[in-house]
Amino acid sequence: MNLSSGRVILTSFGLNTTGIVSSISAALSEAQCDILDISQKIMQEFFTMIMMIDITNSPKDIKDMQEIMKSIGEKLKVKIYLQHEDVFRFMHRI
Repeated sequence: MNLSSGRVILTSFGLNTTGIVSSISAALSEAQCDILDISQKIMQEFFTMIMMIDITNSPKDIKDMQEIMKSIGEKLKVKIYLQHEDVFRFMHRI
């Protein structure tokens, strides 16, 4: 399994604050990642978002991106998880 390229799934949630989508999107753009799909919802004071991202053309690998997202999450006080799509595929084989 090559985790350095392909599609990854980003999930984010926490208390809603200004700039969550902007901060995550800016970091992805800077890393030359392509947002393929996005679903975002505000549920009262809570923020949730799922993105499908293509990191194939990025000079960063998934580990680098996980560290970047961890830093953004800490700054914004939200949880951000980044997992390769194969994790989800293999989960359903068990």
